[in-house]
Amino acid sequence: MVKKTILKATIFITLVGILTSSIVVSPDWGFYGHRKINRMAVFSLPPYLIGFFKSNIEYITEHSVDPDKRRYATKFEAVRHYIDIDHWDVYPFDKVPRDWPNAILQYADFVYVSSRGDTTIYKWPCNHADSLMQYKSLNISCEDASQFFRSFIDPIYYTDELMIDVTKVNAEFGEEEPVIDHRGQLMFVDHFSEYGVLPYHLLQYYNRLVKAYESQNSKTILRICAEIGHYIGDAHVPLHTTENYNGQMSNQLGIHAFWESRLPELFADDTYDFFVGKAEYIDDPADYFWEIVLKSHSYLPQVLDEEKELSILYPQDQQFCYEERLERPVRTQCEAYAGAYHKSLDGMVEERMQDAVHAISSVWYSAWIDAGSPNLGNLPATNIKELEQDSLELKFKRGRLFGREHSR
Repeated sequence: MVKKTILKATIFITLVGILTSSIVVSPDWGFYGHRKINRMAVFSLPPYLIGFFKSNIEYITEHSVDPDKRRYATKFEAVRHYIDIDHWDVYPFDKVPRDWPNAILQYADFVYVSSRGDTTIYKWPCNHADSLMQYKSLNISCEDASQFFRSFIDPIYYTDELMIDVTKVNAEFGEEEPVIDHRGQLMFVDHFSEYGVLPYHLLQYYNRLVKAYESQNSKTILRICAEIGHYIGDAHVPLHTTENYNGQMSNQLGIHAFWESRLPELFADDTYDFFVGKAEYIDDPADYFWEIVLKSHSYLPQVLDEEKELSILYPQDQQFCYEERLERPVRTQCEAYAGAYHKSLDGMVEERMQDAVHAISSVWYSAWIDAGSPNLGNLPATNIKELEQDSLELKFKRGRLFGREHSR
């Protein structure tokens, strides 16, 4: 999974580098956008939470960008920022399981290699009618997906040796008949994760936040709050929900940073209203995260179509300009051209940022409620330089990115 993702990313980044080497690039909402969204989310919290968060607002703001920096530190990070959901199905994506074990298992291969070198590919038996006509299926009940995942996939998911002991599988699930009538090992081949895992990762992070509140460890609470804010922000970006994430399939290379970085940097401070009302309790976090993704994807046609039409009608020599950044000239969209695109979107970018602010505050609040509403009033403030950021910052500055540069 990871090797294929890195190879695809290397080819794509090389191509983009040739075509747009002088265009300024900012990750996700841009560091500006993520910091702004997290900071404003603090002011939507109820009185019994806002004191703790306001005293730590600089940490919440500054560390909102840590997940982007982590993409330079680990090969497993990039896929947590997006989901190319249209790779698997069409809206409303009913073929994509909403729970993590079934999503992973449905699209996986289980490859058995015999002592003679013969290869047999097995599939998960559920929701795979087309592939099961060509391959064998594991002799296991669909209802055992969660248990099977916990026992055999979760422990190896972040390793390079994705091997499953067949004897152990049969011992746990093959009381009446073997799950697979072989001895030896199965290689687990994950085809799903390389296209993004954002809504699943959000739910996992939410559960970690509940536990952090329960522990009343201020450093852990703040770190997870800052980082889940980042992922929620990403989920509100239409281009984080599509395989055409940078317009590479529609001859619109560079639209990712144009929409989510250039436009907010030009217009958010002067024209956007970030006071979005009070945080609300979320009854079903899993469903809530999926609704965010589906709504973001619904904006995708407008994001692409308006830019495509504008690029045709607008004078070519007025679309890109040079601006000085960090004491060097960079090529980016001219303010007038960006303004025309911003106007054609009819408030979309502001709305998605507003929705992100409200969603983040609601998630912080809901996790606190689910943790039993612990008293945070006596917890200490946290210095923004804490929590082992030196190593992360060093890897970020070295600039070796794992995974695709999905913001170009």
